[in-house]
Amino acid sequence: MTVQVVLVHGIRTSASMWRAQVAALTGQGVPAHAVDLPGHGTRMAETFTLDGAFATIDEAVRDAATRGPVLLVGHSMGGLLATEYAGREQRPPLAGLIGASCTAIPRGVGLAAYRLIARGFDALPGRGMWFTQRMLARTLPEETRADFGAGGYAFDAQDVAMRSLSVLDLLTALRRIDVPTWFVNGQYDQLRVNERLFVGLVPGAELIVVPRTTHLVTAMRPDVFNAVLRLAIATIERDAPAPS
Repeated sequence: MTVQVVLVHGIRTSASMWRAQVAALTGQGVPAHAVDLPGHGTRMAETFTLDGAFATIDEAVRDAATRGPVLLVGHSMGGLLATEYAGREQRPPLAGLIGASCTAIPRGVGLAAYRLIARGFDALPGRGMWFTQRMLARTLPEETRADFGAGGYAFDAQDVAMRSLSVLDLLTALRRIDVPTWFVNGQYDQLRVNERLFVGLVPGAELIVVPRTTHLVTAMRPDVFNAVLRLAIATIERDAPAPS
């Protein structure tokens, strides 16, 4: 059976951030589905809740699992949610996990500071879009630059989403994960702070740090990230039981 890939976006962005990955995967004959979480992308009018986010992931994973082994991939907030989901007490039907730019425990002073910065940008004229566009132009290659915001920016969902992340029990979830797992960080990613802890709690997990790359590793170095996807898919295919 063919590996199925489910992709979960980060905060403020949408399924559009995965365009480079979806194109590469489908071009290789690998089915890929990028979801929109509540309050984001095509679901901008909805209110973000953790229950709604996990229901979205679960629905996509279980649907994909009817067609083949599932590789779940998440970036930033999506990576935190994917990690928590993969480590549920009732094991979901996953064959592999990739968490990108998500190796930090979202609590305490760090989370409070991040929320304060986000509110500050949100209070700027145009909600700080001039700064966002300038930073994307300076850091992302032209082929992925438009993808990050193509589905719109979920300004109204970002604070409630960040606040809700504080209740995640990631340490327990990490200890329960029993599928091949890769954590991918950019060298200059601010969320690398707990990367060794994350890797140490998941048996056999691998840490991949991409040089000269920031938090937006999937869009900044799409070829590198796509290579990690191919590695994960090859691993799942190798470990899949032979057809009876």
